[in-house]
Amino acid sequence: MTDASGRPLRILSLAPTSFFNDYGCHVRILEEARALTAAGHTVDVLTYFKGNTPAGVRVIRTSPTPWHARYEVGSSRHKYAFDILLAIRLARVLIAQRYDIIHGHLHEGALIGGLIGRLWGTPVCMDYQGALTDEMTQHGFLPADRPRQRAFWERIERLAERQGSVIFTSTEASATALRRRWPTKRIIALPDGVGVRFVRPDRLSAEERIVRRAALGIPPDADVAIFLGLLARHQGIDDILLAAQRLSERRPNLHWLVYGFPGVSGWRDRALRSGLADRVHFAGRVPYEQMPDRLALADLALAPKRSLTEGSGKILNYMAMGLPTVAYDTPAQRELLGELGRYAPFGDIAAFAEQVDALLEDRARWRELGRALRQRAENTFSWERGAETMIRAYRGILPASPHS
Repeated sequence: MTDASGRPLRILSLAPTSFFNDYGCHVRILEEARALTAAGHTVDVLTYFKGNTPAGVRVIRTSPTPWHARYEVGSSRHKYAFDILLAIRLARVLIAQRYDIIHGHLHEGALIGGLIGRLWGTPVCMDYQGALTDEMTQHGFLPADRPRQRAFWERIERLAERQGSVIFTSTEASATALRRRWPTKRIIALPDGVGVRFVRPDRLSAEERIVRRAALGIPPDADVAIFLGLLARHQGIDDILLAAQRLSERRPNLHWLVYGFPGVSGWRDRALRSGLADRVHFAGRVPYEQMPDRLALADLALAPKRSLTEGSGKILNYMAMGLPTVAYDTPAQRELLGELGRYAPFGDIAAFAEQVDALLEDRARWRELGRALRQRAENTFSWERGAETMIRAYRGILPASPHS
């Protein structure tokens, strides 16, 4: 796939995060880069100094801050320094190499890409994955009772969104909300995709499944509900523990398998104090390439995300694995699962537990849902389609005389 001149595009993916880590937005950045590369284009990922480098992806990193070389994921005031270093590195990269497009991820990527990229006349696309101020509040970085601080960050949020000639959103709901805010801007829903050949139900044999479950302390005949993602409060990890407490007597054969990071030891302590240590298994971080094998251990999946604006890409992996999924009823989650999801009202832990219980009660429906979800993943969501959407958008904003 090339432009009218027959030349493949050169794309700079600007990622203000510690790419690559095994969660959420990092997977989206990686899969977008892989899909664009497979379509014949060149993608460089410019990111913070820390992180893993996936095979086949060219990664450019900033210098570390001398006073804080170690840090965890999540909101941090050290990110101000990281973003300044990212802006400096971006300017140096653009001096050395011209790009057709800067694809800025998150609000910081769009803001930095827009302010620096305009000096070279490089068009900027924004990859929007949620409302900045809402996410800062949910992560505990922005106090909810500080209206002046919130107003300041809302202005920064609008400034970042103004930089993108095109804004890609991870959900149609986000696209609809942004169109009301920016009625003249090109806003395109670019849902998360999934590699259905990579994530598939036959990853493990029945024997392998039993052996791997046993290594985690899970009996071979247990029912297993799984969560695989970032261990953050806004992901609903507290809700999983509370739901497990509610169902502990009614469903003694139900085990809750939680994969992810950070703070694994703290969550394990919480499970122990709640009397759930033998039933809720915090099994730690999972490399992305091993994610399908972990999902293959489960019978159903959990998506209790406490955000009305963020996407939920993990659901697509659940779907491709054929796992019936219990989720909070949000626009983003319903957009992926459609009528095949088992929904609880947003934040209603009792209803969430009841949906898990109801799913276990109707095993014929359970298997039917799994097959239908797998089919929906195959037919509706793929990164190949996503790459086509991105390239069409890039073409529409390229200058008349693109960089050579």
